[in-house]
Amino acid sequence: MLQDSTAILQETVPAVPQEKSLSIYDLIMDGGVGGQVIIALLLVLLTVALYIYFERYFAIKAASKTDSNFMNKIRDYVSHGKLDSAKVLCAQSSSPAARLIEKGISRIGKPLADINTAIENAGRLEIYKLEKNVSVLATIAGAAPMLGFLGTVIGMIIAIHEIANAGGQLDIKLLSAGLYTAMTTTVAGLIVGIIAYIQYNHLVVRTNKVVYEMEAHSVEFLDLLNEPI
Repeated sequence: MLQDSTAILQETVPAVPQEKSLSIYDLIMDGGVGGQVIIALLLVLLTVALYIYFERYFAIKAASKTDSNFMNKIRDYVSHGKLDSAKVLCAQSSSPAARLIEKGISRIGKPLADINTAIENAGRLEIYKLEKNVSVLATIAGAAPMLGFLGTVIGMIIAIHEIANAGGQLDIKLLSAGLYTAMTTTVAGLIVGIIAYIQYNHLVVRTNKVVYEMEAHSVEFLDLLNEPI
């Protein structure tokens, strides 16, 4: 009698659902081939974005390092006619602003308009060097979410296909692969896009700072040439 009552209690007590943990690896692997391909592409884009960011960051950081007393020394050398010493100082500084000043010094003796044009042309070249590959980050910031949304569409197509082949018996397990593809690719695309977008804007801000310094040094140098002797 006791055994029968124990068996009845076991049957009436609902089973406690086991909590299922799911790692990122499991999410990717359960997403099907389409989701895995898109995740792989997004990882490639993320690697490229990180490489470009750090490479440009250190290059721009090095370009922004200028001696606060640089223009005072240039003014002193030019005022005393020591153009060779001024060129050596510019070569030692090895910054975009110093290269612009060196270009202007090499044109001293020519009309001021020609000196200004030479400095502007050199400035465009320096800006191009600073902005090298930065546009790729903007492309990745826009393309990564679109790739993620492509995975969403593929996942929904897979889910609809499973529903159509279910024969009227809807089972959530049939939809899991499509839903995994839809959700994981969307999240991954947004993460890569956000990272690339932040990196791009940060590099643009730092580049603009260097460009401003180049313009300020160029204007100061032209004002120096306009001063009466």
